[in-house]
Amino acid sequence: MLDNFPRGTICIEDIEMGMTRYLRKQITDRDIELFAEVSTDRNPVHLDDGYAQDTIFEGRIAHGMLTAGLISAVIGEQLPGHGTIYMSQNLKFLAPVRPGDLVLAEVEVTDIQIDKRRVKLDCRCIVEGQKVLVGEAMVMAPSRKFD
Repeated sequence: MLDNFPRGTICIEDIEMGMTRYLRKQITDRDIELFAEVSTDRNPVHLDDGYAQDTIFEGRIAHGMLTAGLISAVIGEQLPGHGTIYMSQNLKFLAPVRPGDLVLAEVEVTDIQIDKRRVKLDCRCIVEGQKVLVGEAMVMAPSRKFD
């Protein structure tokens, strides 16, 4: 048995259907600037007020993958947590996230394959009660047993 998992990690043996975890984060100008720097995605719709004003969004928006990164944070830090391996993720972007928006990122267990350590998660991000991102992830959860 392994007992050295960080606090908050949920091993496959303890995951249950319907289990949910979430985080809330307000998206800041600094978040957008740092994401642009790290990703090298400097599309002016994210960084230039004047440019973004003349787009269908009528103002700057956060990178879609910045918002999706909040889903990754919930998976990697809470459910299942440290030691989780991403296998797949699909996403549908429904509405823009803007600087100043408070995003609720949430994941919910929808399927468990204990023998393969697989967990399917429904993923969503919500701003002011409106879904802005939905999707599904498949991950490999940590286990207390050796393979």
